[in-house]
Amino acid sequence: MFEFHWVWVFLALPLPLIVYFFAPAHQPRAAIVLPTLPTEGIVQQKQHIALKALAIIIWLLLVTAAARPVWYGKPVEFQPKHRDMMLVVDLSGSMAQEDMNSPSGYIDRLTAVKQVLTDFITKRKGDRLGLVLFADHAYLQTPLTLDRTTVLQQLNRAQLNMIGTQTAIGEGLGIATKTFIKSEAEQRVIVLLSDGSNTAGVIDPIEAANIAKENHAIIYTVGVGAGELQVDSFFGSRTVNTAQDLDEKTLTQIAQMTGGQYFRARDQKELNEIYNTINQLQPVSNATQSWRPQTEWFTYPLALALILSFILAVLRRRHV
Repeated sequence: MFEFHWVWVFLALPLPLIVYFFAPAHQPRAAIVLPTLPTEGIVQQKQHIALKALAIIIWLLLVTAAARPVWYGKPVEFQPKHRDMMLVVDLSGSMAQEDMNSPSGYIDRLTAVKQVLTDFITKRKGDRLGLVLFADHAYLQTPLTLDRTTVLQQLNRAQLNMIGTQTAIGEGLGIATKTFIKSEAEQRVIVLLSDGSNTAGVIDPIEAANIAKENHAIIYTVGVGAGELQVDSFFGSRTVNTAQDLDEKTLTQIAQMTGGQYFRARDQKELNEIYNTINQLQPVSNATQSWRPQTEWFTYPLALALILSFILAVLRRRHV
């Protein structure tokens, strides 16, 4: 978008005409007329018109520069107050269990988590997101960032058995909390997703939850696993508990300690509803501001006017 900041300056455009018609006439000195060729007067007249036209162009350029032309870029939105949210995802061996019912049939738990988290991350506009993965140990996959595309890419690259087969829930919470130490966000949220109990790591989950509470972080925990599932075998149908390792008691305690909530996800639909609920409990901030980058263009007509003024001065000197 292009506009003039001081468009009223264009009211000065007729000023030279006003001076020309209403200012006192200049009394020319007596000239000595010498015989010339018939064509010389015509040439001088054309040159005089050219100099006038050049002067008019210079005046137009000067007025245009004084009106301060500005080019505006596309609007850029930003949230002056953001929230920090860490996603802590279980990569233990049990996440390979194919007991999550989806529209396309039963899929493994990690695939279901990836599909649901993709939509969840996309909706977190304005929030800083981070990703922690844990199994035998936990590590920070993606530091807190406003770049949701990067978080999605890192999540989709996560694979089972990358860091072992056990479950270090306490370490996952500890590393997520550590990222909040230097955070200036008013809201700090951890979403922990696991399908088992703490079997590895150097820190107890309850101790990690206490540290998170001291750092004013709210933890939402999600327990994954179908639970009782009918499985067909050679001897007929039988009931299998696929979530027998899930420590719901600890996950519930972690959430309650920090003012969060525990959720149970038995299939992909429930998992999606859980993240929609978290979106409602921790809504995306609507306090957005926007600004438009601007480029001042007055230098271009001003520079051209100076160049043409120099040329005009040279031409007038040669034809005096």
